[in-house]
Amino acid sequence: MSYGVLFALLGAAAAMCAGIGSAIGVSRAGQASAALLTKDPNKFGTVLVLQLLPASQAIYGFVCAVFAFIASGLLGGDVAALTAEKGFAIFASCIPVGLVGAISAVMQGNVAIACINLTGKQEGQMGKSITMTVLVEIFAILSFIVSLLALIFLRA
Repeated sequence: MSYGVLFALLGAAAAMCAGIGSAIGVSRAGQASAALLTKDPNKFGTVLVLQLLPASQAIYGFVCAVFAFIASGLLGGDVAALTAEKGFAIFASCIPVGLVGAISAVMQGNVAIACINLTGKQEGQMGKSITMTVLVEIFAILSFIVSLLALIFLRA
């Protein structure tokens, strides 16, 4: 295996680090949801939306990992032409979505927990709760755009 392939695979793995943050955020929000549902099982649909929001970062990381495979030639291309420099560029391109995605998913989970507690105490606050939780998503989206554009540029 060449260094180019190694760096490209490390890049895909780095992109998927966003999934670690998503798993933490979703699981912690799920714990808060379960606690609320012990008191009021009718709020399942309400808290499910808040619990799922931190999962989007894993999707962003997955998309960038697939684009890293495409840019490197591992999916339908010429892997032999992959240089160490291009492999390292793929790795560097995946860092924003992996790092920011992992951190923002955990932080979004924290906001979701607070909003689940708010919704449990005040039924009419669901719209505000979703808005507050989605605001954290902006940073994940920006890092996703940066990584995706870099990977598309490298493919050309």
